[in-house]
Amino acid sequence: MTDIGIEELSGAVSGEIVRPGDEGYDEARSVWNVRFDRRPKVIVRCNEAADVQAAVRFARQEDLEISVKGGGHAYAANTVGEGGLLIDLSSMREITVDPEAKTARAGAGVKWGEFHVATEEHGLAPVGGTVSTVGVAGFTLGGGSGYLSRKYGMGVDNLLSADVVTADGDLVHASDSENPDLFWALRGGGGNFGVVTSFEFQLHEVGPEVLTGQIVYRFEDAASVLRLYREFMDQAPDEVGCYAFILRIPPIPEFPEEFHGQLAVDIFVFHPDPAAEDTFRQLLDFGDPILAFTMPQALTELLQAFDAGLPAGQRYESGSHDLRTLSDETIDTFLSQIGSMPGEFTMAYIGAGGGAIARVDPAATAFPHRGAPYGYHVLAGWMDPAQDAEVTEWVSQFQQAMTPFATGGVYVNLLGTEEQQRVPAAYGTNYDRLVEIKKKWDPDNVFRRNHNIQPNG
Repeated sequence: MTDIGIEELSGAVSGEIVRPGDEGYDEARSVWNVRFDRRPKVIVRCNEAADVQAAVRFARQEDLEISVKGGGHAYAANTVGEGGLLIDLSSMREITVDPEAKTARAGAGVKWGEFHVATEEHGLAPVGGTVSTVGVAGFTLGGGSGYLSRKYGMGVDNLLSADVVTADGDLVHASDSENPDLFWALRGGGGNFGVVTSFEFQLHEVGPEVLTGQIVYRFEDAASVLRLYREFMDQAPDEVGCYAFILRIPPIPEFPEEFHGQLAVDIFVFHPDPAAEDTFRQLLDFGDPILAFTMPQALTELLQAFDAGLPAGQRYESGSHDLRTLSDETIDTFLSQIGSMPGEFTMAYIGAGGGAIARVDPAATAFPHRGAPYGYHVLAGWMDPAQDAEVTEWVSQFQQAMTPFATGGVYVNLLGTEEQQRVPAAYGTNYDRLVEIKKKWDPDNVFRRNHNIQPNG
């Protein structure tokens, strides 16, 4: 890679070219999970699709591995590679809303918090993430599970079209009617097929206020609480979003000081109707909770509720399985693994599937895991690098213990840092078709810094 080549690239893009030693280099290469500290040879901060095209063509000409960063929130931090060329999409933040058609288009650098702000003023909402700082791009390309998924399906079920820069540097449109094979693959196949520069979504009449709440119990009550959670979710209407968290009580005034730092069970509830408190009466009236409330809340504020618990600049490891059942044995095994729960930001939760998610044919999109009634996710978070081995081993052991209760599937967006071998499981019955589409659109595996679908299978 010569200075002349860089000058030519700089002249071909409207965005900024950043190299080691330049101002802004460290910021541009930063990722949410700081276990990874990778240094690209060159970063292209793209302002528009034409910049992405030029970057892809230059990388191929110079034989540079391509990495692509949107929100930079991926657990495995594949968004930034060592050496090579980084395509930074964070400046592509344009949002356009069509309130009559109830659709919106978002650039690849948009994050869910700002997207919801743009749609909220029209009384509309997308099927988006549960954390405001998560990028629209990575969330959607992996499938997209959020508060509204049981009612309106996965994020990919609400994707109408996408603009994509291919491995050849061409800009193409993908929808049900235009390049339908590519469109099918983008809906859950991750970043394997190109660089998506914009997304068009179906919106729904939700908000601005929704109902949220938390019912927090002592950890010694966890088994009975999780059995209640199962009973409730097995008959809950589609509108209900409900998660059972195991976490440490934070040192905030809402909790008596005696509970600060103690393990607890936090049942988080959601309903798009802010007046639907009675829906959760079975949970609110159970046992002797430390804290129990529901309240109307702006959806945009709700998306910020977990931001503080998942801050950038920590070290993270992820572990997850889709579950065949939430039997008593499954619950008991899950709780037995909590133990000391290493890492000051570590938590584990169980979430329910069903509803609109399950009513879509697994072959309709690349996201295949429509039938799992429950899934769990362990997200370990810590600060001290000296704890790396301890915490990652704990996550691994958790995974092993839960395997007997698993479907064999896993949501690709929850794969951990060393789980490339689980990629076929992430795509299940759709994997072979994805391989064939990869052969067509990216036969040289140009886009490989991801949970990679290899063109040779």
